[in-house]
Amino acid sequence: MDAEAQPTERDRSLPPAGPENTSGTAGPEGRSRSALVSRLTRWLPGGRITLTLLLCLLFLLALNTFVARPFQIPSGSMEHGLRVGDRVLVNKLAYRFGAGPHRGDVVVFDGTGYFGDADYVKRVVGVGGDHVVCCDGEGRLRVNGRSVDESGFLFPGDTPSTVSFDVVVPDGRLFVLGDHRSDSSDSRDHLGSPGGGMIPVDSVIGRVDGIVWPFGRATRLHRPDAYARVPAPATSVAEGTHG
Repeated sequence: MDAEAQPTERDRSLPPAGPENTSGTAGPEGRSRSALVSRLTRWLPGGRITLTLLLCLLFLLALNTFVARPFQIPSGSMEHGLRVGDRVLVNKLAYRFGAGPHRGDVVVFDGTGYFGDADYVKRVVGVGGDHVVCCDGEGRLRVNGRSVDESGFLFPGDTPSTVSFDVVVPDGRLFVLGDHRSDSSDSRDHLGSPGGGMIPVDSVIGRVDGIVWPFGRATRLHRPDAYARVPAPATSVAEGTHG
């Protein structure tokens, strides 16, 4: 006779051994979280409303520190696209994962030691290795031997520059200009300063992705196509030096 007991249908239907909470009440972890919230709401003036507001404030602080931040346009140097008093959203993650600023991007950067002890907003015209010249025979900016039509974003009536320059942008630096060239202090004005008027990529706070206020001007900013046909710097710097 088989010495092992054979389970019956009733045996197989029995629930597994071990404690089971059938009371509908929270377990130890749930109770601890609930107790913590209760203690906080009792301790804070205003209770749950104050706690909710504090959590929202912490979320906004983290968002402003690591993801995005608002920035108020302080001058007319980026007109007509960005006007004095416009509030723009600066994407702080745009260049955090390997990709650097592109020609045509509008960026906010810390000008300390290069432009002045403040944050500035300008358009990137040249990146590391670029040969930037002003101007060609038709008065246009030339980058890596390619003339650039900036008429789509320059302030109406402005020329690309009344100041002549011929520079090669060092690696890790940016050559930046305002869209309102006749009312912008930018890389052209600091060519003789430390860094040659070209800001470190590490000083960039983020990319301007759009206008958020005033509401009637709210719009998303896109990189213009003007620089799309500019060749890579390694090829064209040599061309520029021979031309």
